[in-house]
Amino acid sequence: MYMIESKGGAISCMLLALLFLGTWPAIMTLTERRGRLPQHTYLDYTITNLLAAVIIAFTLGQIGPSRPNFITQLSQDNWQSVMFAMAGGIVLSLGNLATQYAWAFVGLSVTEVITASITVVIGTTLNYFLDDRINRAEVLFPGVACFLIAVCFGSAVHKSNAADNKSKLQGFKSLETTSSFQIETGPADSGLAKGKAKEGTAAYLIELEKQRAIKVFEKSTIIGLAITFFAGICFSLFSPAFNLATNDQWHTLKHGVPKLNVYTAFFYFSISAFVLALILNIRFLYWPILGLPKSSFRAYLNDWNGRGWSFLAGFLCGFGNGLQFMGGQAAGYAAADAVQALPLVSTFWGILLFGEYRRSSRRTYVLLISMLFMFIVAVAVLMASSGHRK
Repeated sequence: MYMIESKGGAISCMLLALLFLGTWPAIMTLTERRGRLPQHTYLDYTITNLLAAVIIAFTLGQIGPSRPNFITQLSQDNWQSVMFAMAGGIVLSLGNLATQYAWAFVGLSVTEVITASITVVIGTTLNYFLDDRINRAEVLFPGVACFLIAVCFGSAVHKSNAADNKSKLQGFKSLETTSSFQIETGPADSGLAKGKAKEGTAAYLIELEKQRAIKVFEKSTIIGLAITFFAGICFSLFSPAFNLATNDQWHTLKHGVPKLNVYTAFFYFSISAFVLALILNIRFLYWPILGLPKSSFRAYLNDWNGRGWSFLAGFLCGFGNGLQFMGGQAAGYAAADAVQALPLVSTFWGILLFGEYRRSSRRTYVLLISMLFMFIVAVAVLMASSGHRK
């Protein structure tokens, strides 16, 4: 199997993982805003997410002189470590599923900020002690503090932007009472004049609500924030569970049984994530949540609108997670949590693709810039804390 041995190689893996893990949520959000049911999108996503782990296992897990390789470990008596890997996959799957609904309620940027910050504060601390302090605490924990500051800015950005949107929508009390005539004849400064609605205007927000799969007008954002915090707790546990699977810090394996390599652990991790996602999303087809329309497995199979994007999202997330674990095994999983600065990437896509924060107030822009700055500092500091696993 192929092993990352240098700090430079580990940091390269983390940076690439950061790009992938910050991009796939934007793609999932894009399909929802175009009206595709999240159950359909997630079923597609989970197929290629598992496929990415299989590809990694049968390539990087098999090449190179290091032993034991992936196939050899499948027949070893290592079920204790396998259970830790599968537990990590379960909580990650729950977190990913929850964020898919949270994006609609509180926006892509804020959801990623809050979940990433919770993940770093809890997960990084656990990984630091599990890895026997191979990361430099005097560098690592100031980085964690930067994430705490970022989550405060993220919450303030959401509150300020929600107030901006509420101000834009004054005079349009509900989506149902907003007629096409109002949209076409509204004042020019509200973006309601004839023609394509400008991003960030009331017309744009109204048309987006009509098109998207998850309707959020007149629903409490507390629901979205509750889902977001639940997802953050789930995300904070998957990396420590994977750490236990690959390094056996609790000495659960029998004497002489090799520890799981990162590729074997990732394979089992992805299997459990796939099974749980399959069960839950098939259930949500027939018994949907949050007011979504019912669907069926037949309807899912026939829904090709946005399927290619959904497949791409699964691949990006799968390879992103694999790269994060490869970097973490080499430089410490606490340092690898630097990839949780993915809101840097997600916010870029949110602004570029979805017009988030367009025509917002100066206060919102100041808070947004402050939030992004803290993430840049945090990712630099966490990567600087990288150690070397002996």
